[in-house]
Amino acid sequence: MRAIVYHAPGDVRLETIPVPPCGDGEIRVKVDACAVCGTDLKTRLHGNPRIRAPMVMGHEFTGLVETVGAQATGFSVGDRVVMATSVSCGRCAYCERGWPNLCADLAPMGFSYPGGMAEFVTVPARALAGGHVVKVPAGVKPEHAALAEPLSCCVNAAENCGSREGDTVVVVGAGPMGIMNACVSREFGAARIILAEINDVRLRMCEPFGFDVLVNPAEQDLVATVKAETSGLGADVAIVAAPAAQPQEQAIHLVRKRGTVCLFASLPSGASAISLDSRTLHYGELRLVGTSDSSPAQVRKAVALIAGGSLPAERLATHVLGLDEIEKAYALMQSGESLRVVLKP
Repeated sequence: MRAIVYHAPGDVRLETIPVPPCGDGEIRVKVDACAVCGTDLKTRLHGNPRIRAPMVMGHEFTGLVETVGAQATGFSVGDRVVMATSVSCGRCAYCERGWPNLCADLAPMGFSYPGGMAEFVTVPARALAGGHVVKVPAGVKPEHAALAEPLSCCVNAAENCGSREGDTVVVVGAGPMGIMNACVSREFGAARIILAEINDVRLRMCEPFGFDVLVNPAEQDLVATVKAETSGLGADVAIVAAPAAQPQEQAIHLVRKRGTVCLFASLPSGASAISLDSRTLHYGELRLVGTSDSSPAQVRKAVALIAGGSLPAERLATHVLGLDEIEKAYALMQSGESLRVVLKP
């Protein structure tokens, strides 16, 4: 089969490799769509200490079950599936508390196990045992189903923020994950979405989504804009999807008293320290939360959002390419011309 294989930073190849075997406790999936994540791009450029090279890349995939192992239950040939692709152990203190995304021994597809940028992928028995494989209703397009994993991370953010009907939500950063966070917040009942982005090209890409306020903080005072839009109170929730220190530091000034700030984007290792006004945090009784990855339950919720039809999946999957166009996919992502690029084997 054809597959995208990571060897080292700057060395990602389209190769012909054997179709992976399918063990008794496993299922094998014929992949028909795999989205390219920002992590995939960073791995291509700079490497990733978690990846066991050489490794088939890709964790945002969907496909049809092609083989069911003799001891695998709950799936039939032809089922469309997606995954919570950071596979948890099911035994550690975090898994026992119902937080599998925080597992002490996570083994992600495309990093620990061969991923979905290939014609076939075998789902390990550990993933099946942990409920990491989620069925997708018939009729959902492959390129839309492939969005389930990144959208599930946004579901995690909305849940961590305690998002409620009628909220005003500020999302800082209009990259793919920022826009997805805004879309999911709206699905959770947000009455107003304020989206902030310093790149005017990115900001223009947000216009078809119909968010309530678009603002460029390089040209307008973001805090003043949010206060003006909320009768001086501040937003109920601020989600920072921009991987930069300044917006993370500013975010506590965007929310009302007892508001919630979610640090969705990570900062680079070695440059992740930020400064916060502790008085604002203290006297405003603010909640500051992080969000990492997602659970199988959140993937199921993301699938339901996609299948429901109100989430604009067709606007999120902006480009569909072949496996042999992986370098074009990376170029589109670096240029900012795309939201999610989806590869179809």
